[in-house]
Amino acid sequence: MSTLVIEGGQRLSGSVEVEGNKNAALPLLAACLLTTEACVLTNVPRISDVEVMARLLLDLGAEVEGIGSTTLRICCPEVVKDEPDGALVGRLRGSVLLLGPLLARRGRAYLGAPGGDFPARRTISTHLEALMVMGAQLVAGSGHRLETPDGLKPTSMYLYEASVTGTETALLAAAAAPGVSEIRHAACEPHVVELCVFLQQLGVGITGAGTSTIRVEGGAKLRGAEHQLWGDYIEAGSWAVVGAVTGGEIEVRGARGEDMEVIAAVLKRMNIACALDGDVFRVEPSRLKAAGRIITGLWPGFPSDMVSLVTVLATQCEGQTLVHDWMYELRLFALEQLSSMDAARGLFLCDPHRIIVTGPMKLRGRPLDSRDLRSGMALIAAGLAADGQSRLAQLETVERGYGRLVERLQALGAKVAKV
Repeated sequence: MSTLVIEGGQRLSGSVEVEGNKNAALPLLAACLLTTEACVLTNVPRISDVEVMARLLLDLGAEVEGIGSTTLRICCPEVVKDEPDGALVGRLRGSVLLLGPLLARRGRAYLGAPGGDFPARRTISTHLEALMVMGAQLVAGSGHRLETPDGLKPTSMYLYEASVTGTETALLAAAAAPGVSEIRHAACEPHVVELCVFLQQLGVGITGAGTSTIRVEGGAKLRGAEHQLWGDYIEAGSWAVVGAVTGGEIEVRGARGEDMEVIAAVLKRMNIACALDGDVFRVEPSRLKAAGRIITGLWPGFPSDMVSLVTVLATQCEGQTLVHDWMYELRLFALEQLSSMDAARGLFLCDPHRIIVTGPMKLRGRPLDSRDLRSGMALIAAGLAADGQSRLAQLETVERGYGRLVERLQALGAKVAKV
C-alpha cells in the first residue's frame, strides 16, 4: 500500500483535464454484457475501479481490449459463468450492476458481497427488490443468489429509494425484459441519463431519462455501439476545491457545464470567483466566506460525493457553515481527522449527518487515513492547505476514482510524492 507525502502551503495553479465519469463507466461496462456485438467506449477514466470492472467482464467470458487506456473495446458473444470472481467483487461496489445482465444472459446470477466504501452500511436491497418484481427469485446460499426460471418479465415498479445504482440495475434488467417496463421514483443523476443514452444506442427504447419516471421497451436483439463518456463533474469539482482551498488559480476542462452548475452554485455562495465557459470551469484566488448552510440532495441538488471536500473548504472560510449530508452517515465521520490538524475548536459534529464549521482555521500537517474515496481526496486538499507535512495512507483508496492523481497534482505545483 502507498502513502502520499504532502508538503502543504503551496498555491496551486494551472490547467487540469478530467476524463469520463467513473459512475457512468461502471454501468456502461455492465451494459456491454447485454449484447453479443462489439461495443467501444472512449474517454474512459484510467482508474482502478474501472480496471476491476473490466477484469470482471473478462472473468465472465468477454473479450476486453485496452485495459488501462481511455478506450475500451468489449465483445461478449458468450457469458461462460453465473458467478463473477469473488475477490474482484469484494473490491467493487459497482459489481452489483452485473446482476441484471447475468440474469438476462444466463438466467442465474450468484454474487458475493460487493466491496467499496462502507460496504457494511450500504445495502443493495433496492436492487434486489427491483429484480424480484421482474421475475427473479432468491436462492438459498451465501452472498446474493438469484434465478429467473421463466426469464425477466416487464413490469411497473416503484423504487422505495431513488438509488442511482438501484435505478441502473432496474434499467439493465428492463432492457432485456420483452415488453414495456416503467420505473418510478428513479434517480435523475447525469450518469443515469448517460446509461439511458447508451442503452438507446444499443437498441433499447427509452423515454423519460432525467426524470423520476423512466419507460423502457426491452427484449429486442441488441446491437453494438460506440460511446464517448461525458466528463466527470465530481472530479472536476474536486479539482476546483483543491484550487480554492490553496488560494490558487485553476482551469478545469472536460466536464459539461450543465453538470457543473450545482457545484458552482455552492462555490459562489462561499465567495469563490468561478466561471463556466462551455466545458471549462475556472477558479480564481478569492477571499473565502462561509456559505451559512450547505445541504446535499438528490439531483439536481448538491451531490453527497462533494460534501467532504466542501467541509474542508469551509475550514478556510470566514464565518460559520452548517454542512448537512442527510444521505450518508459516515462521510463526515471520516473528517474527524481534521480535529487533529488543529481544527478542533472550529468543528462541531452535531450528529452523523451534520457538522458546523467555524473558520478560518490554520491547519497543521499530520498523518492522515483515507477511510473512503471522497473523504480521502478531501484530506489531501486539507494537507495541501496545511502548514508542514502530511502523510496520507492508503493512497490506493483515492486512486480508485482519481486517475494519475500524483502526476496531476505535481503539474499544478503541489509538492507531493508517492512512497
